[in-house]
Amino acid sequence: MPSPESILHTVFGFESFRGTQREVIDRVMAGAHSLAVMPTGAGKSLCYQIPALARPGTGLVISPLIALMHDQVRAAKAVGIESATLTSADTDRAETMARFRDGALDLLYVAPERASGSGFQDMLRETPLALIAIDEAHCVSEWGHDFRPDYRLLRPLLDQFPDVPRLALTATADRHTRADILEQLGIPEEGAIVAGFDRPNIRYMIQPRAGIGRQIKALVAEQPGAGIVYAPSRAATEKLAAQIAATGRPTGVYHAGLPPAERAANQAAFVASEDMVMCATIAFGMGIDKPDVRFVAHAGIPKSIEAYYQETGRAGRDGDPAEAHLFWSAADFARARRRIETEIEDHRKSGERARLNALAALVETAECRRVILLKHFGEDLPEPCGNCDICLNPPQAVDATETARKFLSAVYRTGQRFGMGHVGEVLAGRENERIVKLGHDRLSVFGIVGEEEEPMVKPVARALQTRDALVQTEHGGLALGPAARSILKGETKVALVLPPKKPRKRRRNQDANPVGDPLFDALREKRRVMAAENAVPPYVIFHDATLREMAGAKPATLSAMAQISGIGQAKLARYGEDFLAVIAEHA
Repeated sequence: MPSPESILHTVFGFESFRGTQREVIDRVMAGAHSLAVMPTGAGKSLCYQIPALARPGTGLVISPLIALMHDQVRAAKAVGIESATLTSADTDRAETMARFRDGALDLLYVAPERASGSGFQDMLRETPLALIAIDEAHCVSEWGHDFRPDYRLLRPLLDQFPDVPRLALTATADRHTRADILEQLGIPEEGAIVAGFDRPNIRYMIQPRAGIGRQIKALVAEQPGAGIVYAPSRAATEKLAAQIAATGRPTGVYHAGLPPAERAANQAAFVASEDMVMCATIAFGMGIDKPDVRFVAHAGIPKSIEAYYQETGRAGRDGDPAEAHLFWSAADFARARRRIETEIEDHRKSGERARLNALAALVETAECRRVILLKHFGEDLPEPCGNCDICLNPPQAVDATETARKFLSAVYRTGQRFGMGHVGEVLAGRENERIVKLGHDRLSVFGIVGEEEEPMVKPVARALQTRDALVQTEHGGLALGPAARSILKGETKVALVLPPKKPRKRRRNQDANPVGDPLFDALREKRRVMAAENAVPPYVIFHDATLREMAGAKPATLSAMAQISGIGQAKLARYGEDFLAVIAEHA
């Protein structure tokens, strides 16, 4: 059988492994069970594709979404890997099963529901298995942010093939989740390989929401590539999409309320496009294997830091610069806390509260965002990253504890039923008709905030809601929350992050052609035409990084082109002559 190194070079066109890829592959080649925690874009798929080609038998890949499986098969076929899916959406299931039984497949992708069925497991015994890969393995854990019960049914299947190496893969798993994955899938503790969570090419930007339509349109105007905008509701996706489309940018919508055919068409258009913006709920994303997404924006808070990490990780998977923007409000946190108390099972509430508090700390911090983000996953960054909004334009942090105590006292003394505006006016000492009628001008908190302190009241109220010291009542008023007591007693400080006085100079995201090379543009146009002819997205043919290297090296022969990173034998044979012709025209 060929060695992993030779497969890496001849099939994928790469000279050397990255990060922990080699360590993971060595364990699989040795027949050991493993968990690989690797950041998105670190090449997780190679960790099962290469052993599937190097070991006897077919590699079985268990993946959560049909769209994701189809994207992965398309990319595998492009480099010459014999692969197929066995899903409810496939019309050639009998042919696929026959190819599997004949040993003609390198990889077979299935959903966990099918994998746990007894009939499918009977079929698996008819052909040797090279390995069993469990993709998006965090779905197996109730600790994880994306728990799927069907993943909990995989252990009996795995145990039927104890000598077949099992490889669980995920980009998103904190310490609790990792331990649960190991237990649920029968992987020994020493089999966990954690590559780290840092995505240094992503620039993290977080700011309060203030006219979200305007903020998103300004962001999209500065970003030339494909992007995803996550909105908290179906209605919000439709509204934002209409606002972006009005600027002339190709725009799509994706949410569970659309007919399946329309969702599929919108997703296909986005995958094939190089500049479309998809406005979507979180239903969109895990099934997208698109490496050239240049930005991800959240128009409201995600469910947790884990969800934020995974959703922003859909940007920049090709390694080129990308941006992640989060626009938040105190109302987001209030809604999230209500959801936890009213919709989450009791045994999961404490964990969900902890996750939300961790997210609140991320949005309110005056420290490097990346330091906070990585610390959540148990990873220490030795110094600030230099590639987040805090590092690029440091804000001012002030001690707002006394203002916070005044605001909480005013909420309490006015009866815990009024909104931020009324409480603020009481503190400022405004004798309007409503305040006088209610007798709030006679309270001890009336007028205790002076002119210099008054601008702090709104941001303090927002911070208190974020930290669960204030909660919204069912009628929209404010009441004291669980965290209020320690602040009022002086046991907990409230630090407030003030926006920088000088707004940062916004950086237009790096263009795909930063040096303006006409040959690169010509190669990109050739790629676009060939992608349309072959009915595949442009990135399936070559990534931008490969085209940039091609434009710089200007190979004149196929053997010279084979030395460029990302060009394996199958792609060289299929596309090489066409791209050599473009280079010759520009010589």
